[in-house]
Amino acid sequence: MSFYSALLRLLPLPFLRSIAKVAAYLINQNPNKSMLWKTRINLGLAYPSIPENEREHLARESVTKQCLSYIESGKCWAMSPEWSIQQIQKVHHLDVLTDALKDPKGALIITPHLGTWEMMNAWVHQYGIPTIMYKPMKDSGFNSFALHARQRLNATLVPTDANGVKALFKNLKQGGFSVILPDHVPQPSGGVVVPFFGIPCLTSTLASKMAQKTQCRLVGLSCFRREDDEGFEVYCDDLNDPQLYDRDIEVATTALNKAVEQMINRFPSEYMWGYKRFKGGKGSEDLYKKS
Repeated sequence: MSFYSALLRLLPLPFLRSIAKVAAYLINQNPNKSMLWKTRINLGLAYPSIPENEREHLARESVTKQCLSYIESGKCWAMSPEWSIQQIQKVHHLDVLTDALKDPKGALIITPHLGTWEMMNAWVHQYGIPTIMYKPMKDSGFNSFALHARQRLNATLVPTDANGVKALFKNLKQGGFSVILPDHVPQPSGGVVVPFFGIPCLTSTLASKMAQKTQCRLVGLSCFRREDDEGFEVYCDDLNDPQLYDRDIEVATTALNKAVEQMINRFPSEYMWGYKRFKGGKGSEDLYKKS
C-alpha cells in the first residue's frame, strides 16, 4: 500500500474535506495567482452577463469545489470500489444509461471535468467493463496510486495514442462502451477551433469522430456531492442532438461543446474552471496574459 493510499484510507472524508476547504481559503487569498486567477478569467468569458460581484462569488465557490473534488477523488482511489458505490445516493434518469448500454452500436459516455467524476467510476463498472483512455500523471507516486485504483476496477485502460483510439473504436463496434473526457485541451492535430460558451477554442475531435463512424449512443454522466455532504448524486443525460453525428467535424464538435455547456449550467460552480480551457482560438494567447 502506497503512502498516499494509506493516508487517505485512514483519514475520514469529513476531515479531508476540511483540509480541502482550508486549501481553498488560502488559494482565494491570492486572486492574481494560480487556480483562482484562471477561474476568474474563464468565468468572465463563459458568463459575461453575470454581475461582477456574483461572478467573483462564483469563482471563489468554484475554487472550493475544485479542491473538494481533488480530495474526494483521492479518497475514492484509496477505498474499495464498494465504498465508492455506497456513496452514490441517487441517480437521475438511470434509464438513459441502461437503454444506451443495450444498443448494439455501443455507447460512448461523455464525462466532462465536472463535479467529482472519479467517484462514479466504480458505480459505472457495475454495468460492464468500459474501455478508458489513461494519460499518466506527472507525479510518478501519485500516478502509480491512481493507476492501481483504476486497474482494480477491471477497466480496460488504453494509452492516449493511436493504439488507444483503435481500441476505443473496436470496443464500440463490438457493442461495448467507452468513457471519454471531452473537454481537455488537445494537441492542434487532434482538435478543431469551435465555440465553447461562445468563445472559439481548441476542442478535441475524438468523441465526435467516434460518434460519426460508429453511430453509437452518447450519454453524459456527471456526479455531484449532495448539499448535506451525505454522499453523491449522478445525472445521466441523453445526448441526442442529430448534429452530434454530423459529417462536418466542426458542426459535430460544436454540438458536443453545446451539450457539455448544458451539463455545466446545471451547477456552474462544480466545473473545473481552473485550467486554460479557452486556449487555441485566434487571439487566445492574450486571454491568459497577466497585465
